[in-house]
Amino acid sequence: QVQLVESGGGLVQAGGSLRLSCAASGRTFSSYAMGWFRQAPGKERAFVAASTWNGISTYYAESVKGRFTISRDNAKNMVYLQMNSLKLEDTAVYYCAVGRNGVVTTVTSTYDYWGQGTQVTVSS
Repeated sequence: QVQLVESGGGLVQAGGSLRLSCAASGRTFSSYAMGWFRQAPGKERAFVAASTWNGISTYYAESVKGRFTISRDNAKNMVYLQMNSLKLEDTAVYYCAVGRNGVVTTVTSTYDYWGQGTQVTVSS
């Protein structure tokens, strides 16, 4: 059974940093793209960042480009999201997800497995 567990969320002041982690289990994920999405209250789930299966290519939403960094450790089945210079509008529940193959997409429906999410709250 595939399971994704996010951690590292919390309350942080604007301008601060957080590092989210996603532990994957139940299969080998080294052949699959991995992504981070977020959902703010009253909004749809939105793409944040993703990595190809080998971590060589990464993609970011424009709103987080230059501030967030996705990385992965296939040996440990872990995916990370380093978030710097956090803004109030980054407040959301953050989800990690496993792609259908090794190619990155930004579309939620192309990700087959999801974690339960971790809350990130940025305060002024």
